[in-house]
Amino acid sequence: MELRTQRLLLRAFRAGDHDAVHAFASDPEIVRWMDWGPNTPEETSIFLGLALLSETERPRRAYRFAVVRAADDALIGSAELHIESPENKRATMGYLIAGPAQGHGYATEAGQALISLAFDELGLHRVTATCDPSNAGSAAVLRKIGMTQEGHLHDHFLIRGSWRDRLLFAVLNTQARVS
Repeated sequence: MELRTQRLLLRAFRAGDHDAVHAFASDPEIVRWMDWGPNTPEETSIFLGLALLSETERPRRAYRFAVVRAADDALIGSAELHIESPENKRATMGYLIAGPAQGHGYATEAGQALISLAFDELGLHRVTATCDPSNAGSAAVLRKIGMTQEGHLHDHFLIRGSWRDRLLFAVLNTQARVS
């Protein structure tokens, strides 16, 4: 499955993506807000293996995408939609954009593509995302793609030995039909 936006291609990961993914997944500054990383080369390989495996899962629960800038075919990040409850038509989403590509609206485009996938293609009802309260950029992206902050989760993740809070955002598909 591929998703296209004005400037991006969200495509399945490939085995040959290791070096590009590892470049951002191993960067402490880029992953400082994440509950994983910085990755070792082996951890990046495990992630890619899981991403490739999710392509074959039936019913499919995880949609993991390489975020590729269409203008130069550069892999600049990752984006994921995970169906956490098919019965309740509920999913979570997340994204990560490499440092040099940040600040150009790519996270917003990728996030909008995930929301469209969730509602228009998969018929889901609710999509949530979280971000660190200190990550003002990510909170702004989540608001731009139509999400509303619903809460503040205290001590939600133990990250590199410290408890970290998360802001909870969500958006509902007001067009969703109960089936």
